[in-house]
Amino acid sequence: METEPIVNRVAKSGLVTLDLEDYYHPGERVVYDLKDNLYMGLILKEKDFREFLKSHDWSQYAGKNVAVTCTEDAIIPTWAYMLLTLQLQPYVNMVVFGTLNDLEEKLYFDAIAQIKPEEYRDARMVVKGCSKVPVPTAAYVEITRLLKPVVQTLMFGEPCSTVPLYKRKA
Repeated sequence: METEPIVNRVAKSGLVTLDLEDYYHPGERVVYDLKDNLYMGLILKEKDFREFLKSHDWSQYAGKNVAVTCTEDAIIPTWAYMLLTLQLQPYVNMVVFGTLNDLEEKLYFDAIAQIKPEEYRDARMVVKGCSKVPVPTAAYVEITRLLKPVVQTLMFGEPCSTVPLYKRKA
């Protein structure tokens, strides 16, 4: 009994796979919570805060990705976040205002901004759906926005099992 050779139809399909996991920044993610700088958990004293900023060892944040926030129900002046950013910036890879999710989105948005959409002109694209690292939904939205004007087709999932999203009209 003769068997037919196994044909890899996925490899022959001409699909181009984009894995957003490849754009994951490996640096540590940390939160800097301004609640620790509040007087009695209520107010930020400018003089005390400025003194803290001068004396704190900022090098401990070297290479890290930092989300700056305040989890206490306190009114924090905008300049305080700006001063904190100025102290962190020489050391960190990334600093954002917000949550760890906001930080993750910013890291992905910056990475996706480096993609040259023209390299995918007329491609049949699959944006990979499974990954070993967390990829925010916002990153999938951003890559869709970026690729739609240039690709022939856009799909989501794995090359062997895709969800069709977009096909350019002929």
